[in-house]
Amino acid sequence: MNIPSLAIVALMLVTPLAGCLEPLQEESETCTILAPSRTMDNTVRILTYDIAAFSQEMLDEFTTQTGYEVELIRSDDAGGILELLMQTKQAPQADLAIGLDNTYLQTALQFCLLQPNDVSINEIDETVLDVYQGTYATPFDQGDICLNVDENGLDGENRTMPESLWELTEPQWNGKTVFPSPLTSSPGRAFMVATVDYFEHDDDETSSAFDWWKAMAANGAQFTSGWTEAYEMHYSGGYGEWTEGHLGDALLTVSYCHSPGVEAYYSGNWTHSTSIVLERSSFHQIEYAGLINGATQIEGATAFIEYLLSDEVNRNMPVNNLMNSVLNNATFPAQEGYEWHTDTPLKNAEISMERIANEMEDWLNQWQTATQ
Repeated sequence: MNIPSLAIVALMLVTPLAGCLEPLQEESETCTILAPSRTMDNTVRILTYDIAAFSQEMLDEFTTQTGYEVELIRSDDAGGILELLMQTKQAPQADLAIGLDNTYLQTALQFCLLQPNDVSINEIDETVLDVYQGTYATPFDQGDICLNVDENGLDGENRTMPESLWELTEPQWNGKTVFPSPLTSSPGRAFMVATVDYFEHDDDETSSAFDWWKAMAANGAQFTSGWTEAYEMHYSGGYGEWTEGHLGDALLTVSYCHSPGVEAYYSGNWTHSTSIVLERSSFHQIEYAGLINGATQIEGATAFIEYLLSDEVNRNMPVNNLMNSVLNNATFPAQEGYEWHTDTPLKNAEISMERIANEMEDWLNQWQTATQ
C-alpha cells in the first residue's frame, strides 16, 4: 500500500472508478482479446502486490497439484498493479493480475486490461458478487475499512471514544490522527469516499466531508502516502510498536474493522486497538483476480484462480492474508480473540458506482485543497 507513480495518480484523477454499492458495469463488450505476447511455457506469471497468503509453501503446493510453476511480479499496491497493466497493455508480461480492488476494477475493465475467465463462482457469497457479477474478475478476499483507535489514549474524561467524526476536530485530538492519502492508498481513498456519505447524512446540512477534512488538517492530522507508513510507523495501537522506526505519535488511523482481531490473534488474545464503527464511516473492500488481456498461460492462470478459491486456501485468508474469505459462511477464527476483537460495521457507506465515477476527480481535488 505504498505510493504509486505520478502517472497512476494522474490516471485516477481523470478515469471513472468503481463503486462500493451498485454493481460494477462491465464495459468490455467492445474490447479485442489480444493474442498471447510471449512464447508458451509451463510458468504462470502473476502480477500482484506483496500478498501475505502467497507463501512459498502455498505456491509449491499449487505446483504439486497442477504441475505449473509460478513466477510473481510484485508491485507496491493495487494502484501499482493497474499502472503496470497500463504500461504493458500491448505486450503483457504476466498472465494473471491479483489484487485490484473495487476502487480500481472498473478502470481495468474500461481500458480492456482483462479478459473473461470461466472459473466457477458457485461457492462465493452472494453479497460479495453483488458488487461485480461479470466474468472478467473473480473476488478472492474482502474486509471492511474503518477507523482504528488506541484504547490506551482514551482516558474517559479528556479523550473518549468518538461518537461522531466531528469530535476528532476538537483540541484533545490535535496532532493525534494520521490518514493514508486517497491519492495514493486504496484504504485512504475508500475512507474518503465513506466520509462523503457520512457527512451527507450528518445532522449538520451546512457542512460537507471536505469541511471536515479541512478542520482535521487544521487540527494537526498527518497524511501519509500509504497504509503501511500510517499504521506501522505512526499508529500507537498496532504491531508497529514492536518495529524499528516506530513513532507512535497518532492514536487513530485508517485500517480494517478486523485489524484489532489480527492484533489479538498474534499477541495471545491481547490488544489495545479497537475499531470505530460509526454509521457510514466504513467501506466494504473486495479484492479480485483476473486474467490479463493477452495472457499466454491461460490454462495455468485459470487453475491458480481455482486454487485461490479452494477451501484449503480461501478459508484460511484471515490468517494467511489478514483478510476474510469470500466463500459462503466465511468467518474469522475464534482462536486467540481474532473473531472477538473484530468489529462489524453498523452500516457501511452507500455511494453508487455512478456517483463515484462521476465525482471522484472533484472529490480528490477538494480533498487536496482541504488538506494542503
